[in-house]
Amino acid sequence: MTQIAVTKAADTKLQLLALTAAQLSPQLDDAQIKDALDVAGYSSTFIGQDRAKAALGFAIGMDMPGYNLYVMGEPALGRFTLVQDILQQAASEKETPDDWCYLNNFDDERTPQTLRLLPGEGRVLVKKLEALIDELLDTFPAAFDNPGYQRRKKAIHAAFDNKYEAAIALVERKALEKQVVLYEENGAVSFSPMIDGKPLDDTEFASLADDKRQFFYELVSELETILNEQLLELPQWKRELSENLRTLRRETIEQAIKPLLKQLEHDYVTELGILRYLREMRPELVKAVLELLPEELESDKAEELDIRSFFINDFVPNVLVHHESMSGAPIVFEANPSYGNLFGRVEYSSAQGSLYTNYRMIRAGALHKANGGYLILDADRLLTQPAVWDALKLALKSGEIVIDTLSEHAVTNSTIITPKAIPLSVKVVLLGSRDLYYLVQDVDDEFNELFRVLADFESYLPLNDQTIKYMSLQLQDQIQQLEAGPLTVCGLKQLLLFSFRQAEHQRKLSARFADVLELVREACYYANQQGDNELSGAHVQQALAGKQYRTGRISESFLEDIQEGQILIDSDGWAVGKINGLTVLEIGDTAFGTPARISATVYPGSNGVIDIEREVELGKAIHSKGVMLLTGYLGAKYAQQFPLTLSANIAMEQSYGLIDGDSASLAEVLALISAISGMPLRQDLAITGSINQHGQVQAIGGVNEKIEGFFKLCQSRGLTGRQGVVIPASNLLHLVLHQDVINAVDAGLFHIYTVRTVDEALELLTGLTAGERNAKGQYTKKTLNALTMQKLAAIAELVNGGAEED
Repeated sequence: MTQIAVTKAADTKLQLLALTAAQLSPQLDDAQIKDALDVAGYSSTFIGQDRAKAALGFAIGMDMPGYNLYVMGEPALGRFTLVQDILQQAASEKETPDDWCYLNNFDDERTPQTLRLLPGEGRVLVKKLEALIDELLDTFPAAFDNPGYQRRKKAIHAAFDNKYEAAIALVERKALEKQVVLYEENGAVSFSPMIDGKPLDDTEFASLADDKRQFFYELVSELETILNEQLLELPQWKRELSENLRTLRRETIEQAIKPLLKQLEHDYVTELGILRYLREMRPELVKAVLELLPEELESDKAEELDIRSFFINDFVPNVLVHHESMSGAPIVFEANPSYGNLFGRVEYSSAQGSLYTNYRMIRAGALHKANGGYLILDADRLLTQPAVWDALKLALKSGEIVIDTLSEHAVTNSTIITPKAIPLSVKVVLLGSRDLYYLVQDVDDEFNELFRVLADFESYLPLNDQTIKYMSLQLQDQIQQLEAGPLTVCGLKQLLLFSFRQAEHQRKLSARFADVLELVREACYYANQQGDNELSGAHVQQALAGKQYRTGRISESFLEDIQEGQILIDSDGWAVGKINGLTVLEIGDTAFGTPARISATVYPGSNGVIDIEREVELGKAIHSKGVMLLTGYLGAKYAQQFPLTLSANIAMEQSYGLIDGDSASLAEVLALISAISGMPLRQDLAITGSINQHGQVQAIGGVNEKIEGFFKLCQSRGLTGRQGVVIPASNLLHLVLHQDVINAVDAGLFHIYTVRTVDEALELLTGLTAGERNAKGQYTKKTLNALTMQKLAAIAELVNGGAEED
């Protein structure tokens, strides 16, 4: 039997398994597409994801601790958009949360106190206290010019002067009695002797006789002793003067401040927290005015500004969070959830080599801003910082926001403050991947306790008129924003086909709507470049071709290597133990298919089926599993009456990187059976699919890229009309092929076959009948399975017989 005769005999089988052009892509009705473009009366809304919407609504409605939300799904599924839309609706119906301020703790400045105010009242209180400080600066030192103050001040000084002058007068009388005159100049008191009623100068005193001079020395010494006795209480008099003056200033300041504070107390008569703060502030305010404001107005404006800054830094509240212009609850998204960004921080200033801070340098974090509302976080970024994650869990469990300043500034020469904790009431929404969700569930026992609601985003959208209508609406909105022409029927059709292709399904659209919008923007670019007044399918195809060209260098280099013979791939003829498999390479955001030759060799021995990729550690777990299944299939299929004893090697030729997936297992078993039976396989067909131990062919991923990869190779070498690809029948729904492949199939230049079993694939690749097993466990004679069983039995006899002889 020649191969030509075999091929003719198999034509009927080929026709039964071949797909038509209509089966290679979703069939869209132009009337349905045209109707979808009419969006009058429709409002823009989020497409699909009903399960996630229900979870979001439940989490928002459960206003209880622990019902925080984990939004699970891959990027570009619209997670953030849907979460934000639903939260905005819920937030608009909630009350606006209160403002929070930090106040100076006058008893212990290291532990600032908190103050809770009605929404918007924080800024109002700040303005009123700043106005109070400005009034103080205007009042003082002008208040000290009051006649009553000046009169009392003069009386205090007069009392001191009277005591001093009385003491001096007494000493002066005693000196005159002893012929000595008293002098007082610049606060210094001195004595000079008199002769004949005339004071002596230094020259005259020096000319006196020694005994006379000695007499006057003793006399002056006696008078100085009397003077010292009289002025013994002078320091006490000065202290009393200073104290009386200070008391007078304090009383004057208190009287001047009293009406200013009285107005504030009247404004906040119902706010006990503010009234308590004003009472605590009063003595400190008096003290500050007493120490900082002079009695006379100074002309140095810079110093005045510094004094105002001091008053503000000591008495004006630090409004940590305010909702002055907000209606409803806050929604905060923190893109970088570091500790400081999430829990707030305390800023520091340096002076003379030391760090210092106070309550006004406390800054709010995302938790403060979202308090009373909703906080959205990226789970991947958050969970890479274990300390932040632990602190967030503690805050949610305790219901308090604590700013940990010790861990940030545990250095010497620095002021450490410990702000009082603020009560926390927030709904946290984590956006993360599916893998991360299950990982955290496994390793963190507190996760399920705190995040009890899961919003699972699907990767697909249902295909119905409503979905297409809403997609058309949002696409046209995007096109209008880009100031491009209207979307045509063929343009919308191409965009839908792209979404089908992204979903790899003929009855489902991809939920990655962001990818479709990206394609629309690129298509609008080409339409605007060409000056077209509408967005057609040609522009969409141009955008796809442009992206393929920009990212297609590596795929083209693979094709060139095959054409030049650097990579050995046959696209016609027959070969024993060799078959064309199909692989998908993913590099960055680019995925493309390329054929790969799989070869098998068989010889007598007992080593079993050896996966060369696994032996050299290039085969990953799933690929190795697929190869190991081959032994189970061969044993169940052929070795029921004798032990399966052989040595076989399987390899994916010219593969130098890691290989994963079991989509090559169908090709591997065909190559292995070819090597066992000696029957050649067609090289103008490439094959993909995984199998189970019972020989059933299972679906694989990347089917479109794999078909197109082999098609490009055949097209570059010239289509013969015999070339094609064999895929699992269960992959039929996943076909969304490019138009050039569909056209080639429609013209009979390229073929796509589907198989359900290994036997069907064998018949396609060999042109022989596979053969059925009868009740005795034997296959029909002169069939491929019978030949394979015969060969395996012979190998087993050879190996086992040789062992017995030994």
